[in-house]
Amino acid sequence: MRKTTYPAFAILLSLLLSACAVHNNLINNREARRNNQEIQKENSDAIANFKPMTSLEYIDHFKTIAIQEMNLYGIPASITLAQGLFESGSGNGELARVANNHFGIKCNSQWQGKSYYKDDDNHNDCFRVYDKAEDSYRDHSEFLKRPRYANLFKLDKNDYNGWANGLKADGYATNPNYPQLLINIIKKYNLDQYDRSETTEQKVKREDRVLTQIEDSAVTALKDSVAALGDKPNPDNANNTLSGKIYIVLQGDTLYSISRRFGLTVDELKGINNLPDNHIRIGQKLIVSK
Repeated sequence: MRKTTYPAFAILLSLLLSACAVHNNLINNREARRNNQEIQKENSDAIANFKPMTSLEYIDHFKTIAIQEMNLYGIPASITLAQGLFESGSGNGELARVANNHFGIKCNSQWQGKSYYKDDDNHNDCFRVYDKAEDSYRDHSEFLKRPRYANLFKLDKNDYNGWANGLKADGYATNPNYPQLLINIIKKYNLDQYDRSETTEQKVKREDRVLTQIEDSAVTALKDSVAALGDKPNPDNANNTLSGKIYIVLQGDTLYSISRRFGLTVDELKGINNLPDNHIRIGQKLIVSK
């Protein structure tokens, strides 16, 4: 099983993306207003025909896609629905009505779609615009498939408590009450009825698939960011840093579990990496091929 790539590797990625994101947010009030007017004009029919939804109507409308996303990636449907209800005001908020953005997901350097500007953490924060609400749900799953949230995908896909607390711990929200807010919504509307359990074999296959996607996306993002800044990697070092031969230690990993995953013995793994003992730390990079 391959997983996400981190420390210096991901720190560099984070710095590059942050720098680009800051650059993307450099927009004055006039430009932001003009941009938003264009988005509103393009979506004028949908805005004019919009009908407010109750929370129960929202759940009934989006429960199917929430279940689909759960089965694909392992994010509990209850968590997705609770976040959608909370972030979009049951689909009645400005971002949901105008931009089809139900999760308040902001632009970053990798976002190539349309944007909508609104004050949030900062003045004229940039938010993503989607063609339809269902695209927002899919992008919500894709947004969570990044290194900082990788550990969440090791949870059972019906563990909404673990996900609610993990989202806060991994920096999804700054509100200290965010986990309890989600849990309260889930309990109020009995959203866990849409969650499904999985067998051990199903979980292992799902973890391997999703975590591999997370790692591959992180590698691609780093390559693209380096290329965008005009930095050419050293060809002699490329195979060791970007080819998938590097594994980044995650919570719960041991040398034994990693060695088994990549068909090595513990001694071989220690020898390749010049490890004096069995101690490893979260975020440590290990070479996992002979």
